[in-house]
Amino acid sequence: MTSMTVNGEAIHYKLDPETPLLFALREASNLTGTKHGCYSGDCGSCTVIVDGRAALSCQLTVAAAEGADITTIEGLSADRAHPLQQAWAAEQVSQCGRCDPGFIMALAALMRATPNPAPEQLAALPNICRCGATPRILKAVARAAQVAAPLGPVAGPPGPANPEQTESVRLSNGSSSESHIPPNGT
Repeated sequence: MTSMTVNGEAIHYKLDPETPLLFALREASNLTGTKHGCYSGDCGSCTVIVDGRAALSCQLTVAAAEGADITTIEGLSADRAHPLQQAWAAEQVSQCGRCDPGFIMALAALMRATPNPAPEQLAALPNICRCGATPRILKAVARAAQVAAPLGPVAGPPGPANPEQTESVRLSNGSSSESHIPPNGT
């Protein structure tokens, strides 16, 4: 039996220790916000936060998660009040919805350490949106960063003198996306 904390609650799984955490969360705990996509760690749809860091739950066994503190999309905010969830809705990011929870969780972990992540940090995320919502994702990150900025120091150089900026991000799937992001994130 493996034990861990999931969304603040102690959980004991009576599963094969080699069971991917993804299946434990979805099937045994009925936390279906964590999505399955590729099962090979290439898409990021199954991203959860494990001990403060983004982790691909399809690649992590329950045995490897023994004693860990895990947060799923359901545990990020009970009322969807997290700045990323609010920005996701405001920027109308969702299309098919498959990548949304994984992206939000990966970004939540990143933005906790770096409230205003640089384009290179965003490009390093393993998450992929196959619908092409990347420009809206970048706008949502900028919007959420503005909310997070008063909470602590913002990493990175000051913004450009130009009142508008364009970000070009190379995604992990090799494509690039440009997003016109006004300084106020709207």
